Amino acid sequence: MSTRTTTIVVVLIIIAATFVGLLLWNRLPDPMAAHWNINDQVDGYMPKTLAVFLLPLFTLGMLLLFLLIPAIDPLKANIAQFRATYNLFITLIVAFLIYLYGLTLAWNLGYTYFRMSGALLPALGLLFIFMGFLMRQAKRNYFIGIRTPWTLASDTVWEETHRVGAILFILSGVIAFFGGFFGGFTALCFMLIPTMGSTLFLLIYSYRLYKRETKASSKNF
Repeated sequence: MSTRTTTIVVVLIIIAATFVGLLLWNRLPDPMAAHWNINDQVDGYMPKTLAVFLLPLFTLGMLLLFLLIPAIDPLKANIAQFRATYNLFITLIVAFLIYLYGLTLAWNLGYTYFRMSGALLPALGLLFIFMGFLMRQAKRNYFIGIRTPWTLASDTVWEETHRVGAILFILSGVIAFFGGFFGGFTALCFMLIPTMGSTLFLLIYSYRLYKRETKASSKNF
């Protein structure tokens, strides 16, 4: 998908979501439920005006940031090599945020028969699975992917770390997807433990790869 097409599609999605919020304005309570705890209970509210407009505006800000990144990255030529995948990632991130917006509207309209974690985690799991796919495509840059001092210093370390990282993030996404069937604190564990574990492992792994590469290089001199 081209950047122009991505921008048009995403802006139309944001406009449509905002329009839906305005159409439902008179049916929405004030204040609106806006935050749920690990037990899927509402523990935070915000004024209706803020609740209806904040997430679409935040999503628009995210879009602008994602469009800016390839322009300011010193390694922008590398991003251009996987730009189509990156554009699809932008679309999926926006779709996820608008999905969250839709869940919030539905809850505040009185459709409270679902668990928020149960509705969110499968979608988040699918997003993580695609992030794994993106990692496999990503070339060395300063904004997208597993950016440690060691991956940024070496194309070889970057490629190998992202090869393993892609597998770990896909597995984390699958685990998070099924975590949605449990809900509550258990669901949170299904999401956080694999993600944090994978992140810590990749940090150490990239360091070890870099040390191995520099040691091999020093022996050649």
